[in-house]
Amino acid sequence: MMENFIFSINVTIPIFLVMVLGWALKQARMLDGNFVSVANKFNFSITLPFLLFRDISAVDIRAVFDLEYVLFCAASSSACFWAIWGGAKLFLKDRSLTGAFVQASFRSSAAVMGLAFIQNIYGPSAMGPLMIIGAVPLYNIYSVLVLTFEGSHASMDRRGKLKEACANILKNPIILAIFLGLAVSFFHITFPVWINKAIQNVAQMATPLALVTLGAGFEGRKALAKLKPTLAASFLKLIAQPALILPVALALGFGREKLVAILIMLAAPATPSCYIMAKNMGHDGTLTASTVVATTLLSAFTLTGWIFLLKILGYL
Repeated sequence: MMENFIFSINVTIPIFLVMVLGWALKQARMLDGNFVSVANKFNFSITLPFLLFRDISAVDIRAVFDLEYVLFCAASSSACFWAIWGGAKLFLKDRSLTGAFVQASFRSSAAVMGLAFIQNIYGPSAMGPLMIIGAVPLYNIYSVLVLTFEGSHASMDRRGKLKEACANILKNPIILAIFLGLAVSFFHITFPVWINKAIQNVAQMATPLALVTLGAGFEGRKALAKLKPTLAASFLKLIAQPALILPVALALGFGREKLVAILIMLAAPATPSCYIMAKNMGHDGTLTASTVVATTLLSAFTLTGWIFLLKILGYL
């Protein structure tokens, strides 16, 4: 238990401290709102797509592909998304927060933090990238859907919003990078060393730049005003989803590496790319940022608790 807790702290606290650095630099006026805006666009269009392309293209899809497992990850992500969106429509009083709330509640940091947890427990594993294939494309597609339909275009009819959502999906750089990475992996396309190093260098910028930007864009006083939806989103992200889906995974016989990857998919903190996409699509950045911060801190305890529970029950 203590070993898992220390590992969780070692993963989450450095991430949180980079956010704090971004916030401190903003307070010291070394960074300003223009930096946050430009960096968000740069992350959304360049660094995050490079990161996902690198991770997915590195996997030998033909050798490790498990259709049942990928479909379960996709179905679980879908069920969580539609349930949370439906619940938000019923219970969230401030309708302007719906898009940001839904995205932050269901979308995990699977690519950034998830692989670190899996590798710590089992070493190099193909199950993490397979989980990413099953869940991350849907994370982005569903995020585009909810952010489009719950956006500010109140006068646009449902058909118009559907067309806008489809257009946003087709031109979303993160989604394009995922499918390009799948194609490169499936057809075993190789690049010269200098191209691989360039991809690696750009991909390495994604996480630290996203965290600094998130911290610089964080507004503490506004976040306090949105404490209730932040706590609700954090509860859904860290506790409710794994509590509902993990028993189904166990009943279907998923164990060890697959089970840990599913746990990460369900219970990892909200990803910084939530903030980037919400800001780029004109939605509430304060709620998204505060949910990312809260889930990052709390996940050190909740993820450790889930891992401990699965271990004592003999599933890991």
